[in-house]
Order: sequence, then C-alpha cells, then structure tokens
Amino acid sequence: MFIDQATIHVKAGRGGNGCVSFRREKFVPKGGPDGGNGGSGGNVVIRANRNMTTLMDFRYKRRYHAQNGDHGKGSTKTGKNGESIVLQVPCGTVIKDADSAEVIADLLEHGTEVVVARGGKGGRGNAEFATSTNQAPRSAENGREGDELTIQFELKLLADIGLVGFPNAGKSTLISVISAARPKIADYPFTTLIPNLGIVQVGEYPQARTFVVADMPGLIEGAHRGKGLGIQFLRHIERTRVLVFLIECMCEDPKREYSTLLNELNAFNKTMLRKPQIVAITKMDIADATLRRRLKKISFGKKTRTHYISAVSGEGLKELADEMWNKLRRNQER
Repeated sequence: MFIDQATIHVKAGRGGNGCVSFRREKFVPKGGPDGGNGGSGGNVVIRANRNMTTLMDFRYKRRYHAQNGDHGKGSTKTGKNGESIVLQVPCGTVIKDADSAEVIADLLEHGTEVVVARGGKGGRGNAEFATSTNQAPRSAENGREGDELTIQFELKLLADIGLVGFPNAGKSTLISVISAARPKIADYPFTTLIPNLGIVQVGEYPQARTFVVADMPGLIEGAHRGKGLGIQFLRHIERTRVLVFLIECMCEDPKREYSTLLNELNAFNKTMLRKPQIVAITKMDIADATLRRRLKKISFGKKTRTHYISAVSGEGLKELADEMWNKLRRNQER
C-alpha cells in the first residue's frame, strides 16, 4: 500500500537525576561528596533511506519514545546516556511540526538525518556543588525532560520526468512501454490510484543514459480544490524536473485541455510552470488522416515541442524519450 502522509508523536528521553552521596571508607574520614551526574536522555532521529518507498510503517505505530538516561551513582559515577531511536523514512520526505506547520527538514539524499527531539540533560550530582564554603552539599539536580512534539511526514516522490494528463490519457500505458514499470491499466477513469515510477533507458550500452519517469494519477479540472484524486498527488509533481503533458488525440479541444492542466498546476504551486515542458498527443494509432492533419496544425506555444505518439504501435516513442533526455540534460546544466 502506498502511504505518502503520516502524523506521529515523538518524545525524547528524560535526563537522569544527579546523585547525593558521600564517600565513606575505613581510612578516609573526610571523603566528602561523591554523587555522580545523571545521564542524558536519548534523541529522536529521522533518517532518509532510499530503500523505502512509503510511509506505511507509521500508519500502525504512531508514538515513539527514546530511552531515558540513568541516574547518577556514588563514587562520582555518571549515569548511562539513554539510547536514541532512529526512524527511517523514504528519500524526499518533508518533516513538519504538526502544530505550527513549520518545516523542520526536507530529507532528499540517502543517509541524511535530522534530530527532531533532543534528549533532556542529566542533572548534576552533589559532587558538582562542593565549594570551599559548602564542603558537604546535600542536594543534587533532577534531570530535564526531553523534547516532545507531534510531527507530520509528507512524502514527495523524486523523479526526473513527470507525466501529467487527464484520466485515460495513456500515461500508464506509456510508462509500461518505455520502462519496466507495470502499472494497472484499464479502460475506465482513475485507473491509476498511486504514482508509479519507471526507469527509462535512452541509447545502447555502454553509452546508455537513464532517467526516472513518474506516472501521476489523472488530474481533472478543480483538482487543486480537492476534486478527483489529483490533490492527493500534486505534491509529487513538485519534485520532477521536466513535465510531459499527455493529451488524447480524440479529445474535442486539445488546447483547452492543455490550458486546464496548466491552470491546475499553477493554482497549486506557481513555480511548477517554470519547469521545461513537452506535449505529447497520445493514441495516434486510432487517428485517421483527417484527424492527424487537424492535430498537426495545433500549437501549444513556441517553446513547447509537440510529439505524436502511440504506445501500441510505438510511433514517436524513441523521439519522445530522446526529447525527455535532452530537456533534462539542459535543465541540469543551468
């Protein structure tokens, strides 16, 4: 199951109390105070792991508590520090404070980590308070409480190319043909319920180049307001570097469909329209000569190149994959 949002409660460990103790040995009549300090509480750490693809683990367990520090002991023995807990999340996870909505961290790369809750400091034992005027202190500090907060995880998939289009525009079929991904494909709307990732190879070994393509669930007009499934997955499109708009050849008004998709992306996040764009007219295997001539006359903008493809016959797929790579390469060089 694909889970891309989760809310959990974390609590760092409490620091151990300081110890009140006096050294008492047979031949040491004035041993003095020897109470040790308490150990520090454990931290709560979040670490990015490229081997994870979902936040499903946090759906079943939602409270996490790091270990408390041990109390100090006599003979100036410091208590043992509490063990920290490390929670693994997929790369691309944004961590927010649930109360303030403030972003704590954005973990993009494998192995990066952040401490979201710091353990409490251990209290000082009475040996720390001994002075020339107070040689036998009979008090010690209590350990401090660790941080406690509720945090939200929001996963945004990491992909180079994002396929955007209305339901049944042919996104799932395309990614199944140009990569090894095997998404669910059917002839009814909203077949795709979760984003699918596929690795596309351009060229032959050893000069082969690869990039990651994401098939996003179909958008509809009003998706940014919560209609359809689009609002659940618009955040994943934010991570992509190049957008490929898929428009079915049989649609009544391709330019209007393209404008609707642009409006939905713009309403969700204006920065998404700054990404390089490609338009692909799909299912050309069912287009007759008259329809082909009509589609060839449509322009989607001077800087937007249009490809005419068919995932069934293979028409235009190589050219589209090459264009994806070229757009991606030029975007990386900026």
